[in-house]
Amino acid sequence: MTGSPIAVLDIDGTLVDSNYHHALAWYRALRSVGEVHPVWRLHRLIGMGGDQLVAAVGGEELERRAGERARERQGKEVDSLLEEMAPLPGARDLLAAVKERGHRVVLASSAQQRHAEVFLDKLDARDLVDDWTTSADVDASKPAPDLLRAALKKLGAPPGAPAVMVGDSVWDVEAAKRAGMPAIVVRSGGFGDDELREAGAVALYDTPGDLAKSLDDTPLACVVRGAPNAVPRTRESTGRAPWWRNWGRRW
Repeated sequence: MTGSPIAVLDIDGTLVDSNYHHALAWYRALRSVGEVHPVWRLHRLIGMGGDQLVAAVGGEELERRAGERARERQGKEVDSLLEEMAPLPGARDLLAAVKERGHRVVLASSAQQRHAEVFLDKLDARDLVDDWTTSADVDASKPAPDLLRAALKKLGAPPGAPAVMVGDSVWDVEAAKRAGMPAIVVRSGGFGDDELREAGAVALYDTPGDLAKSLDDTPLACVVRGAPNAVPRTRESTGRAPWWRNWGRRW
């Protein structure tokens, strides 16, 4: 399996239904340090790593003054919400289907170690994945590409190894673009189709289960066949103009 193609999957929000919990946790955490920001605005940043979110919502002054305290409190708030988080429909089916097609699977999570362990157990995924990352593996998380590169490094993959990213946010797509990977997106991140396509997503699906059912018509299938510029036989699930026309030039 050393040279087999790689599927890099986000956990938080892509496989586990956690985005809105994280938005609430950040609201509570920031309020604890005297900052009140609308939950909808915080939601727009979920998928971005916590090392970057505080400055994104409140500027560098807030990061210097309260960034570490806010992140610590946010982690504790997430602890209290973990029981309410559940796998998204077909999440484990997707992991199993990807493995059955010959991919190595690595989960690229910027979650804290204790949260990532809980998510792995909720997905019953330890026997399906080859490795996973946590926030401890990188200095800069998404939209920086470091987390995806760390995920590949976990598998000993050389630069330019065939790999595809599966995520749920524009931040995942941006990180994949910077890492030189195509990105497939599930809509659980709550972003609009147009902004996901504008960011560079090559295919969109409602749930991980929907992607699993269409797996042979996605960029994952192209990479498995060893032909990243190959043209799948059917249209991408949105029914719009085929995404693969420009894929070879873009990726």
